[in-house]
Amino acid sequence: MENQLCINLPPWVADEIGPDRAYPSDSDKMGLAVRLAAANVRHGLGGPFGAAVFEEDTGRLVAVGVNRVLEHRCSTAHAEVVALMLAHATVGHHRLDAGPAAGYVLATSAQPCAMCYGAVGWAGISRLIIGARREDVQSITGFDEGPLHPDWKNELERRGTAVVTDVLREAACDALRAYHDGGGAVY
Repeated sequence: MENQLCINLPPWVADEIGPDRAYPSDSDKMGLAVRLAAANVRHGLGGPFGAAVFEEDTGRLVAVGVNRVLEHRCSTAHAEVVALMLAHATVGHHRLDAGPAAGYVLATSAQPCAMCYGAVGWAGISRLIIGARREDVQSITGFDEGPLHPDWKNELERRGTAVVTDVLREAACDALRAYHDGGGAVY
């Protein structure tokens, strides 16, 4: 039996990225992740989540991801996982910290769920930038974010991933509200 799943990005993503655009600050990086999340809601293609991977030193965009769970009928096609998979393909290594850049940053419109939390550590991300909090996601949308270590932030930092929270939090929550108010599925 030959089964194959190809995770791809929707065509509108190219319009959100812009050619040769710089993302020097944490707000710039998060701004992209939030725009991706909001556009995913507007286009009705999945959950209200966006993520992007950048080279830490240059701010160069490496890969982006949006939630593709519903579109691909795949429970693991979260924005962070999609962005990380595409970053691995671009860098050419199963650990980003073994790639050519000094470090890689993941900006995600919402705090990673239990699955994505694990993926962040295993991917070799040097810094994680988070928009909306876990409690925002759960209270606004009703999504169950799964069990998470009570000291998750320190656990990531102990493993070499610095964590920055609440970057453009309100804008990230706006994407969550738009999804909820538009009758988005809770899965």
